[in-house]
Amino acid sequence: MATKIRPLHDRVIVKRIAEEEKTKGGIIIPDTAKEKPQEGKVIAAGPGRFDDGKLIPIGVKAGDKILFGKYSGSEIKLDGEEHLIMREEDILGVIE
Repeated sequence: MATKIRPLHDRVIVKRIAEEEKTKGGIIIPDTAKEKPQEGKVIAAGPGRFDDGKLIPIGVKAGDKILFGKYSGSEIKLDGEEHLIMREEDILGVIE
């Protein structure tokens, strides 16, 4: 990523991980029938949020593979690629 961006507070920048183009049975899914993937890779993460004057660090880091809600975050374009920026609370879990 050539553009340097640092999310603020408890926000993360996520790049969606593309889904398979075929089903297990071998049927090819056209682009119009595909749903947006709910898995992604964290590109950058903010420092965390403040609670009663204390910084509570964010629970994910760059490189983590995460699962997020279907309608989570806001879509942004960085260097011509689509990414999402979302709050930490929109992340459902870390895939290990």
